[in-house]
Amino acid sequence: MSASEPKIPVVPEGAVPEDAGRGDGEAPKDESVLTVVVAFGANLLIAVAKSIAAAVTGSASMLAEAAHSWADTGNEVFLVIAQRRAAKPADPTHPLGYGREVYVWSLFAAIGLFAVGAGVSVTHGIQELVHPEPAADFGIAYIVLAVSALLEGASFFQASRQAKRAAARLDRDVIDHLLSTSDPTVRAVFFEDAAALVGIAIAFAGIGLHQLTGSATPDAIGSILVGVLLGVVAIVLIDRNRRFLVGESADPDLLDAVLRELLKQEQIARVTELRLEYVGARMLYLTGAVDLVGNPTEDDASHVLASLERRIAANSHIVGALLSLAEPEDVSILPVNETPTDS
Repeated sequence: MSASEPKIPVVPEGAVPEDAGRGDGEAPKDESVLTVVVAFGANLLIAVAKSIAAAVTGSASMLAEAAHSWADTGNEVFLVIAQRRAAKPADPTHPLGYGREVYVWSLFAAIGLFAVGAGVSVTHGIQELVHPEPAADFGIAYIVLAVSALLEGASFFQASRQAKRAAARLDRDVIDHLLSTSDPTVRAVFFEDAAALVGIAIAFAGIGLHQLTGSATPDAIGSILVGVLLGVVAIVLIDRNRRFLVGESADPDLLDAVLRELLKQEQIARVTELRLEYVGARMLYLTGAVDLVGNPTEDDASHVLASLERRIAANSHIVGALLSLAEPEDVSILPVNETPTDS
């Protein structure tokens, strides 16, 4: 679908094949759940280990990493809640379903990453600069960081594998896909794990320089850098969830593919308006205005429009469709690379 979805058919009879247009090529929902579960398990183990190492060594960078991992662990809980609540079926009070819940809870997770991960890391780093304290038992810190790198690497591998497969189906860059996908789960896990691996490298350097120089300054700077890194990642995730929450339109390529398929329908002479808006991960709501072939009566026109809406909404990725009749003076929308022809 848009800059984010698996290419979808507009009508079930194959009007838009599953791989038509530009979608987000997302993997099945079960794989997103697996990605979150793997990330949760890895982050929980890492958070406990880093907390113990921070208490034993007194390292500012290790404490920042512990805060980072606890924030990530909490975020995975939010992402699991997001998946479960967004999967609730539509009801009379929510006729378009609960799909946007995934963005609400993912937004909470991103804010938590900013407040807990970034806030604690930067604050403690500054305190360590002002009131430096010596660290000890550096070997424990190195061992914990090495094990953390392995566990984070495993989680990152699962998230990147899912993202790469989806991006490859669309012939798109992985980062471009992650920034545009309507599924916030894999985006959050991928960027959080990537930040975690970079953070481990920063912490390793800070602790190493602390040991070599005997000064706590590099360690404190490492803590601040980890916090800044988490802050940047959190802001990116917050912004993407915000944009989907307020209503993001589908990618122009998908809109063009849907337009082409609508124009293939024998009842439609032209299309003057077409909107596809995300109402959840891989979930769209379609509205448009069309001019019907011939000059049907009001009753006939209403039946045709209702039939078209049912066929469109039969697609598993479209939660609803609403078509109206175009005004005679409305300008037709043309597919990309097509020009008006004289009648």
